[in-house]
Amino acid sequence: MRKLFLFLLIVALFFGCSKKEHKEVLKIATNSWIGYTPLFLAKERGILQQLDIELLTSSSLAEAMEIFSVQKAQLVTTTQHEYLALKDEFNIKPIICIDRSSGGDMILSNKSIAEIKKSSKISVFLEVDSINNELLQTFVQKYKIDPNKLIIHNIDPSWIETIKNRPFHSIIIVTYSPYDKPLLKQGFKIVASTKDMNSLVVIDSICASSDIIAKHSKRLHKLKKVVDMMIQEIQKDPKAAYNTTKQYLQNISYKEFLSSLHLIKWINHPDKKILNKMEQIGYDTSKIIP
Repeated sequence: MRKLFLFLLIVALFFGCSKKEHKEVLKIATNSWIGYTPLFLAKERGILQQLDIELLTSSSLAEAMEIFSVQKAQLVTTTQHEYLALKDEFNIKPIICIDRSSGGDMILSNKSIAEIKKSSKISVFLEVDSINNELLQTFVQKYKIDPNKLIIHNIDPSWIETIKNRPFHSIIIVTYSPYDKPLLKQGFKIVASTKDMNSLVVIDSICASSDIIAKHSKRLHKLKKVVDMMIQEIQKDPKAAYNTTKQYLQNISYKEFLSSLHLIKWINHPDKKILNKMEQIGYDTSKIIP
């Protein structure tokens, strides 16, 4: 407890923030994803509150995008799918890179790929208006699966664990960590992921409109320092980070938490290679804080 108090005291002194400093509370729309653990940790440690920043957490990518779209939040966490969907209407730009999926987005099935290809029909469950759809299309193209066989079911990630493994049906589920954990316990297997489908690069970042970036530049630079600090904390003491944030991650076990962390790569300090890759897939990288 003493260590936590000293840590928060250092943070308060370092950032020099108080409730009187900011006239506007900034809200970040986000969703349950292992890569956003630094934000969950900063919220629970009270550090976001010191910056007058609130976190609005939903179960799905689409819901976070909707919260931002109706202007209930000034910032939003995105993959490139959500970024490209929002950038023209809201003039958003990425400002803080967080992570790159390296297996954290995956295809699960109760059949092997060979069996899937032979199936006359395939029930597919995914959050349609998200990066999951691009992952599905990449999978179908890579393994030459007839798209006419696919029966698409749009499902919120929080309901994915209710899907039953029916051995006489070919089932594909497109999801991301931590929502894969209950499915693995049911007997579903990972048949593909962003780790082996290199043509699809999935990058998570915090985005905001040009107006918000200009108006709150100083505070957003402080937020970047918070993200960096929290990533260091996760790497230094993953057990403490897990105990503090597990409620945001479907209460997965510590072992599952560690395995999920191995499915992402932190890119909070993006190198030239990452920035070039982001530009190739349509990102404007001009406002990214290094």
